[in-house]
Amino acid sequence: MFDARLNTLLKRPLDSFARSLLRAGLRPDTVSWIGFVIGLGAVPLIATGRSDLALVCILLNRLADGLDGAMARQSQPTDRGAFLDISLDFLFYSAIPLAFALADPARHGLAAAVLIYAFIGTGSTFLAFAVIAAQRGLTSTTFTGKGFHYLGGLTESTETIAVFSLMCLMPAWFNPLAFGFAALCGVTVVTRIAAGLKAFSP
Repeated sequence: MFDARLNTLLKRPLDSFARSLLRAGLRPDTVSWIGFVIGLGAVPLIATGRSDLALVCILLNRLADGLDGAMARQSQPTDRGAFLDISLDFLFYSAIPLAFALADPARHGLAAAVLIYAFIGTGSTFLAFAVIAAQRGLTSTTFTGKGFHYLGGLTESTETIAVFSLMCLMPAWFNPLAFGFAALCGVTVVTRIAAGLKAFSP
């Protein structure tokens, strides 16, 4: 819901940082992998009760996610890069609730499973819309410069990271946060299905 506005606010500092990384010889795909590995570092930290430190890994992962896109736009965007970016994003997102389940399976297992199920819903509707939109030559007017059509929703990256941050700062509240955010993801799934049915009508 807030991704487009946040992207506009962060564009100038990210572009400046991206230019420095390109001059240093780094490539967008490399930054994608570095960010993913750092993000996965949150899993053992959460599982062992250090969710405060895990938050640093999560925020660094999101920084890398913003930088790899900015770097690609300043150099040579590729289908490979777009594929890698979104694939690693969804793997990272699902890893965080899994980490809380590993920390306390009996207490957090159900909430984590429900949230991961909700992520499957948001991810599959997002990607399915992008595939059909590409076949029809549709482009997004809200998220320009992306590797494929981005269909927004109530729960996007900004909201997801905000909830992850709250979970790390208040791990005792993981269950209500997970169930509540899963419900919001459900709203996103419904709106995306409705948008797809409308956009792809004969």
